[in-house]
Amino acid sequence: MNENIDVMRKKVKKYLDKNRYNHTLGVMYTAGALAMRYGTDMDRALTAGLLHDSAKCIPNDKKIRMCKKNHIFISPAEYANPSLLHAKLGAYLAASKYHIGDRSILNAIACHTTGKPEMTLLDKIIYIADYIEPNRAELPNMAEARRLAFEDIDECLYLLLRDSLVYLQSRGLPVDPATEKTYNYYKKYLRKKEEESL
Repeated sequence: MNENIDVMRKKVKKYLDKNRYNHTLGVMYTAGALAMRYGTDMDRALTAGLLHDSAKCIPNDKKIRMCKKNHIFISPAEYANPSLLHAKLGAYLAASKYHIGDRSILNAIACHTTGKPEMTLLDKIIYIADYIEPNRAELPNMAEARRLAFEDIDECLYLLLRDSLVYLQSRGLPVDPATEKTYNYYKKYLRKKEEESL
């Protein structure tokens, strides 16, 4: 792990509660393992994993104020559930507070809660690491997701998107249209991939 990441880790620790910090380390190391598995840049994955929840412990009303002040768009779903804003706000903090200029890292942080169509490998790694890291409470299909993450990243992504929608709908929680859009995109993408392999 490079020195910059270690410096950032100490800084991040000051702004997160104990559970969130443990989760953050879990995501960072899981992202690093997935980066090794898929042959992509490990420092980028470790950095995005470390900073993905940097805005999580900011109170919701403050998240809204900070987004307005810094001209960060707030969707109706985000107004209904301001916790979702921590992804976009986290990308903003990664750039302004931790001096991350790499767009691929900032984009991966920004889309780690809802996903987006045509995600990059790094986007997928952070989205998945956030769900499957070892400290995460057992979610439905967790063992399957953890297995798939290292076998077929797109299948894993689709499984997690599907389960997220089922969870939100079953509890009557607001669904961000970006999550639905991402789910539909990967449903079509995997169907097309399957047809091409026949």
